[in-house]
Amino acid sequence: MGNAADKPSPAATVKPMRPSLHPAVADVRRRVREALGRIDGDLVVVALSGGADSLALLAATAFEAPKRGMRVLAVTVDHGLQADSAQVAEAAASVARARGAEARVVRVEVGAEGGPEAAAREARYAALRDAATTAGAAAVLLAHTLDDQAETVLLGLARGAGATSLAGMAPDRADDDMRWVRPLLGVRRADTRAVCEAEGLTPWEDPHNDDPAFARVRVRTRVLPVLEAELGPGVAEALARTAEQLREDAAAFEEMIEETIEDIVEPAEAGIAISVAALAANPPALRHRIIRHVVASEFHVSLTRAQTLEVARLVTDWRGQGPIDLPGCRASRVAGRIEVTAS
Repeated sequence: MGNAADKPSPAATVKPMRPSLHPAVADVRRRVREALGRIDGDLVVVALSGGADSLALLAATAFEAPKRGMRVLAVTVDHGLQADSAQVAEAAASVARARGAEARVVRVEVGAEGGPEAAAREARYAALRDAATTAGAAAVLLAHTLDDQAETVLLGLARGAGATSLAGMAPDRADDDMRWVRPLLGVRRADTRAVCEAEGLTPWEDPHNDDPAFARVRVRTRVLPVLEAELGPGVAEALARTAEQLREDAAAFEEMIEETIEDIVEPAEAGIAISVAALAANPPALRHRIIRHVVASEFHVSLTRAQTLEVARLVTDWRGQGPIDLPGCRASRVAGRIEVTAS
């Protein structure tokens, strides 16, 4: 019989504790896991710039997707706007591969139409769409955060945009041939940086993010800090909540329009016609949305508020005024109908 000295001490049998998961890492993984659970398919694309937000999204997706039998393709768009853009893009792709994801760099030419920001965004989304379509991806995951949402709402407010614009970015949106998912819209930018630090990732610092020539940078570095200082903390969260509420309102309006439009719209020569009596019977908010919806659906253009109101005057303030010229089309009142035809 052995003595007590031969028995292992209690301390020797205790297994070492696993290091605790950083709260920001756990939160981002949870949000990505929930987003992936709503996607049917075996491949998702992550838009990877190499910045903190997209690195945090990539790390979480590379961790969660294999559990669901999904592959991850990181697509880095090289806009060619900086001397070292090719090296930055390849470095981001290397990080993705090290995390077990596939990776691809796409070089694009950025035009000048609409300004540098808009042109770069258009080129980037086109490249992401093409890459995802070619690969057969079920969705593209974008790394926009709560801070991005707040900035978007403020910019829309400054432009005098309508409720649809103030609703900001949707967390999950499908257009004609692609699904765009933003799992991090409830995550602060500070938390994505915390994820990178906890995961040992070094983000790329885009110099454009500090260039006050861009309106979004001025909102980020000047406007929001002043609002936080003068109104107290929580402004960004409040703006994001406002966007969410407006998206709910917009969805309700869209449902009402879909229910109404079949009964009040009919084909017209080279265009489409809307019943004046039916438009007049609706409240202004719904009337204006119907007009914008019909024009956008038929001619693929977005009317400004001023243009929408001019068309609405053909219903509510008809004095025999002539056709109203709109982008790519024109609106006229003819025999109890508003006819919108190609110009």
